[in-house]
Amino acid sequence: MITVIGLGVEKGDLTKRGEQALREAASVGKPVLVRTAHTASYQTVAEMNIPHKCLDYVYENSRNFATLAKNLAKAVADSGENSVYLVDGAATEDNSVKALVKRLRGKVEIIDGVSKTTALVRAAGFVGCSYTAVSAYELPEKAKAGNLNLPLVVYDLDDSGLASDTKLLLGDLFGEETAVKYLIGGKAKKIFLYELDRQKTYDYTSAVAIEEVELLKKQRFTLEDLKEIVVRLRAPNGCPWDKVQTNDSIKMSAVEEAYELVDAIDQEDDEKILEEAGDLALQVVFHAVMKGETGAFNLTDVMTGICQKLITRHTHVFGEDKATDGASALSVWEKNKMTEKHQVTFADSVNDVPKCFPAAMRAQKVGKRASKGGMDFATAEDAAKRLQEELVEFFEAYKSGDQTAAEKELGDLLFAAVNVGRKAGCDCEKALKEATDRFAARFTKAEALALADGKVVTELSEREWDEYYLKAKAALK
Repeated sequence: MITVIGLGVEKGDLTKRGEQALREAASVGKPVLVRTAHTASYQTVAEMNIPHKCLDYVYENSRNFATLAKNLAKAVADSGENSVYLVDGAATEDNSVKALVKRLRGKVEIIDGVSKTTALVRAAGFVGCSYTAVSAYELPEKAKAGNLNLPLVVYDLDDSGLASDTKLLLGDLFGEETAVKYLIGGKAKKIFLYELDRQKTYDYTSAVAIEEVELLKKQRFTLEDLKEIVVRLRAPNGCPWDKVQTNDSIKMSAVEEAYELVDAIDQEDDEKILEEAGDLALQVVFHAVMKGETGAFNLTDVMTGICQKLITRHTHVFGEDKATDGASALSVWEKNKMTEKHQVTFADSVNDVPKCFPAAMRAQKVGKRASKGGMDFATAEDAAKRLQEELVEFFEAYKSGDQTAAEKELGDLLFAAVNVGRKAGCDCEKALKEATDRFAARFTKAEALALADGKVVTELSEREWDEYYLKAKAALK
């Protein structure tokens, strides 16, 4: 059994139980190892005149913090099962101790000490409130997991390089102009976050503390902040417009915002993409908040649903299915989707395509899902033959003077055209949209060329319009 003892933060912090265990171990010649000699609490050990070995050399031979913790644990384990391991602060907070416990599977006795974070929190003035404390070495992992809440204390800022990495990460989360406290030697100094890597001194006591920031004073926001804003807007004393909306009254806004995002993407305008993505996110949160008011579901339910869907449908990533390319990945997705939606037949899948989709998009999706059931053209050329047949049928109906029949045949013609594009691997909605954009641009140029020639465009013949259009097409290539 290896004994781990926490030395606390300052000289003299060692508990009576810890001191007794340490002296008993030394009296029978048990190996005593100290994580580092570069702390104030180490002076307690030095003055006890107990033979010991410091593991500072392990720091120099470790590439990163995760490696350091494992290497320290290995060094302690290799010293024998009767060893005593001394760490500053509280032993239960030390990552090398956590690695040691995991390595030895319960063959570790821990005698805790005064917590480093307790002293830091006291210096930061966070006493009496809930807070998050994390080592700078673990910060990226905690941030990735979304476990950084304010008030927050980040310790182990041993040098300016680590302080710089911490500044960048926290600045992205909370804003670089956020007021923080730089802690060192038990004292607190008010600075802005962007100044964190510009301090004169860094040592094992260095840390940064960030207090809770009121919603309206925040520089950076999260999805939860957006939800809180919408909740406030919907409150009795909120916005007169927002608080009377319903899911039905704003449903088309989601469509509009989605198209505006697509337009921003087409323009390759990052600022507009950023803005429109935010507008679309607002629609999601707005609907979730309104449903939360009725008890139907809330934003967490929405996030849970989409996360579960991504996991259960990507079984080629998170499960045992295999996918070697995009086509096989989509096949896995569609198979899992049908299972989840309890779609027994392929007709169930076909009829599940939303009827509010743009016509070309819906036609392509319906054709694609029908093809999963085996009903499809072998090639794009075969689909083109059906397109020619539909064109003949359209003109027959058109010449008959039956407008209803003509419109029906036109629908069949357009659907056939979509099938040709689908079999050719094209996105028909995108293709039609871009074709319309090209026509508008060419028409604009053609008209400008005609006007420059002194022409009255409404008096141009079909041949003249064709000539100007071809000139515009050439000019815009």
